[in-house]
Amino acid sequence: MFIDSHCHLDFPDLAAQLPELLQNMQSGQVTHALCVSVNLEDFPRVLALAEAHPHLFASAGVHPDYEHVREPDAACLAKLADHPKVIAIGETGLDYFRLQGDLEWQRERFRQHIRAARQCGKPLIIHTRAASADTLRVMEEEGADRIGGVMHCFTESWEVAQRALEMNFYISFSGIVTFKNAKIVKEVAQRMPADRILIETDSPYLAPVPYRGKTNQPAFVRHVAEEIARLREASLEEIASTTTNNFFNLFKVA
Repeated sequence: MFIDSHCHLDFPDLAAQLPELLQNMQSGQVTHALCVSVNLEDFPRVLALAEAHPHLFASAGVHPDYEHVREPDAACLAKLADHPKVIAIGETGLDYFRLQGDLEWQRERFRQHIRAARQCGKPLIIHTRAASADTLRVMEEEGADRIGGVMHCFTESWEVAQRALEMNFYISFSGIVTFKNAKIVKEVAQRMPADRILIETDSPYLAPVPYRGKTNQPAFVRHVAEEIARLREASLEEIASTTTNNFFNLFKVA
């Protein structure tokens, strides 16, 4: 069985097909999925999905790319996370790829998420793009190692992965690992300790080969697992079992 550790089933292009997507998950042996929050305004519909389906979970957070949205603070995030179906804080982090100028607001938002995670005892989901040095620095300054979490949709170097591992973080691989030119990501997948690997789709984005360019969905996470198995010269069953156990261990769900 497989678990999609990061998807956005509440996004309109997936929500409109939800019954079909859930059936595809079942057919593809994808037993659970974590629906990740990107802003507070839409958090209620993320939570509603998790409440309506026993095999779906939710997170509470505000993505670093979202400028003109309600700004979270640690107390608010911790309160939203006080629900049995909310199993993580995020996604949060830093993204210097799309936004430029003074991004101190982004770093402060990230700090609020780390403080919330420490307060409520639930792990972090961290997004980093073109900002790995500052991401790791803020994590260290705010004591993210005391709560841990996952570096989602990982695209950084092995050196960055090592520093995250030292702070009790898991590394999650998306469909990017199946892309022919993703040599750095493939190398990290090969070198990772088995007990720290997760798999995800980040759907509706980043569909893996052979669906690249199409709308992604949780059922496609199997192809991520297949590529990791190939890279590590392991069986698909081994990767499925390991990543499933890792998900349960990190997010403390049975």
